[in-house]
Amino acid sequence: MATHFKALWIEENQDGTFSRSIKEVPIESLPENDVLIRVHYSSLNYKDGLSASGNKGVSRYYPFIPGVDAAGIIETDDSGAFKSGQKVIITGYDLGMNTFGGFGEYIRVPASWVVPLPDELSLFESMVFGTAGYTAAYGVRRLQRELITPDSGPILVTGATGGVGCMAVYQLAQLGFEVIAATGKLDRQEALEALGASSVIHRDDVYPDKNRLLNAGIFAGAIDTVGGKMLEAIIPQVQPDGAIACCGNILGHELNTNIYPFILRGLSLLGIDSGITKMPLRLSIWNDIAEVQTSFPEEWVKKVGLNDLMTEIDLILAGKQTGRVVLKHDVAY
Repeated sequence: MATHFKALWIEENQDGTFSRSIKEVPIESLPENDVLIRVHYSSLNYKDGLSASGNKGVSRYYPFIPGVDAAGIIETDDSGAFKSGQKVIITGYDLGMNTFGGFGEYIRVPASWVVPLPDELSLFESMVFGTAGYTAAYGVRRLQRELITPDSGPILVTGATGGVGCMAVYQLAQLGFEVIAATGKLDRQEALEALGASSVIHRDDVYPDKNRLLNAGIFAGAIDTVGGKMLEAIIPQVQPDGAIACCGNILGHELNTNIYPFILRGLSLLGIDSGITKMPLRLSIWNDIAEVQTSFPEEWVKKVGLNDLMTEIDLILAGKQTGRVVLKHDVAY
């Protein structure tokens, strides 16, 4: 077994700034957990960009290796729960936050975080989905719990070109829903339609002409990935017995609304936290993903190596990233 591995290494400088580099890291620097995994693939999420920029609201301690997603092969497992050579996925929990993450070629994590790779998925496909696809699938599951079906009416997806958004459009379309994709990138209209969107609108069109306590009920439900003013605008526009699954706060963490959509239309506002899902539900959602996966369009996936990752981090922090970015470690070549 290797004594060192390559990783994206984030360090805090003496002047309080942060620097990124590709570094050879000793295996012994990994935390003392049960399962040592050789990572083949990871994927880039907005939270990774924050961690890689020194955001201590995400990662408290530096130097650090980001990457909230990882897919790879078990090297050793002191718990006995997994076999050497078994293919597995890890998303969420503390990975890539305060536990060295998937932007390194090795991770060591508790056995309780590890998901066996579903037979229908390859390691690469699992990271095409990753936390973004998992979050979208969890949002779909929450809408279905509220008895939202393809016959209920259109489902709005905000931030539709982002990681969670494009995954939500794809998965809802695969299940037969009419999907309205809202985005500020209308140059991606044809790509969103190829992904399964029934229609594509500019994000500004979600805001009604007049802000009323109740606006016309347009949507049967929504998966909102941006929060803030966008979520405020959606709430009064959902039909009776509708539901909104919300999972993002790019437009802000505050929510100003009124009670009438909830008590007069029976609206359900559903929070999605993909990081702490209990394992039985986590396994079930990954099975959902495996069943829905047919062939996610290649144009929505960018494959990169460690040397290219820093550019992609800058893009996602600037709001210029679309689709999914999958990191392919050298071990996967």
